[in-house]
Amino acid sequence: METLIIIGGIGQIFTALIYPYIRHRVFDWYTDIGKLKPLNQEIAKTYGRYIQGLNFAFGLIALIFTEELSNGSGLAIALTGLIAAYWVGKLITQFAYYPMYEIPKEPLFKVGEIFMNTLFVFFALVYTILFTGNLIGWMY
Repeated sequence: METLIIIGGIGQIFTALIYPYIRHRVFDWYTDIGKLKPLNQEIAKTYGRYIQGLNFAFGLIALIFTEELSNGSGLAIALTGLIAAYWVGKLITQFAYYPMYEIPKEPLFKVGEIFMNTLFVFFALVYTILFTGNLIGWMY
């Protein structure tokens, strides 16, 4: 399981680092944000930074505290539960509310879409399994 946690950590840091590129090049996000009122622009940018920061922080936690994330402690349950909820929520939101029909049709972006969605599913599975295992270990 530790290998999966490390891969997940690297992947989460990758998503944080690639996030500005995706917003700018794939979604033309800043053009759309520019159409909002100034306060709404700042709110949208702030939430974007929160997402980027959480992805980076979750990745860093996974790389630094790999063993601790699966040791069945109360903190392991809380952290893996939080991260699992985050990624499961991301998947539900993405597939239910954000149809991907506006992604540019360039091959790089199509491959990127598949790769990123695969990462999101991987994160959700790894942390849900970790949370479940930690919870079961804690209960017994």
